[in-house]
Amino acid sequence: MNRSLRPLLLTALLPSAVSAHPDDSPNIIYILADDMGYGDVSALNPECKVRTRHIDSLAAQGISFTDAHTSSSVSTPSRYSILTGRYNWRSSLQS
Repeated sequence: MNRSLRPLLLTALLPSAVSAHPDDSPNIIYILADDMGYGDVSALNPECKVRTRHIDSLAAQGISFTDAHTSSSVSTPSRYSILTGRYNWRSSLQS
């Protein structure tokens, strides 16, 4: 992209990005990690073997939602469901 167009593009996109999220809307951080269980975060399990101080800090400053369900026991179909909002096994992309 031409360097002279970058400021113009940012100026055009900035007002729409700012107006799309009012000040009173919540910030939600959704963490999906492979091979990480509920008890692997020290904020949720004080007896875990590895301290997760940054995740603990996020949990202390907000609300932790701990009742969640997944559409599959492996990560790829779960990620598909999260990103599309559709049940992964009803898709035509099952393999």
